[in-house]
Amino acid sequence: MDPSSAQPPVVRGEPVEVAEGVHVIPDGRVELVPNVGIVVGDQAALVVDTGMGPRNGAYVLEQARRLAVGRRLYLTVTHFHPEHGYGAQPFEGVATIVYNRAQRDELRRKGTAYLDMFRGLGPAVAAELRGVELVAPDLVYDGRAEIDLGGRTAVLRPVGPAHTVGDQVVLVDDRVLFGGDLLETRIFPITPYFPPHDTDVDPRRWIDVLDGLAALAPEIVVPGHGEVADAGLIHDVRDYLTYVRTEADRLRAAGVSADDAAAAIDRSARTRWPAWERPEWITSAARAFYAGADG
Repeated sequence: MDPSSAQPPVVRGEPVEVAEGVHVIPDGRVELVPNVGIVVGDQAALVVDTGMGPRNGAYVLEQARRLAVGRRLYLTVTHFHPEHGYGAQPFEGVATIVYNRAQRDELRRKGTAYLDMFRGLGPAVAAELRGVELVAPDLVYDGRAEIDLGGRTAVLRPVGPAHTVGDQVVLVDDRVLFGGDLLETRIFPITPYFPPHDTDVDPRRWIDVLDGLAALAPEIVVPGHGEVADAGLIHDVRDYLTYVRTEADRLRAAGVSADDAAAAIDRSARTRWPAWERPEWITSAARAFYAGADG
């Protein structure tokens, strides 16, 4: 999909309660709009992802304040990419912003370059990113962080590198998993393999991460993009990545070039998953697996 011709990347609509105290503003399957989480406990609320730019961040903050009714606010993001975290500005001084260390460091290293790259995706995207300033977290953690919201607990776990170096999942009351872009519903996984500029995506380890998430057996899974699902989504994404890995390794061992292997995998994956959107990500996944075959 070409973002320059798509709907504007604007977070819209009312939060939907997917479990007690756990709300999601759905992405509506709009390009470059994430699913946004708002988790409300008796004493505090946690926002998961902001949308892209100050306008989206302000809308998300407005919805969080409406649901939280004076409770303390926390903000975290699943990873540093612009549509997930570049709406943090309105939260400065209003919420406690919490990132894992790898996530914070990746934002420092790559944040400005990604801002420039996304601004080049078209005028609607550039408009949302106008005036963006990268926001540092108030708290940085290693290992894991547990936030007691009052009768509801959110556990933040760094799991990267996979989609990004600083990938983070949020597990609420051992029931609801926010997976960020480790998971998409009926969308080919986003594999940001952009040599020589950014090759940190690690699809082989991504498969291992998904195995770990499946072991958590969440009842409800909130993907980065696409509809809220159950744990079957984790297996669907894993099956796809495993298929691409197997084919990339087989073709590389047979002496097929990276270009030809990516083209062959693209054709076969489109046939196997005909209902999935954004097939432009198939070739980048194939190239990332091919490049990492020596492992």
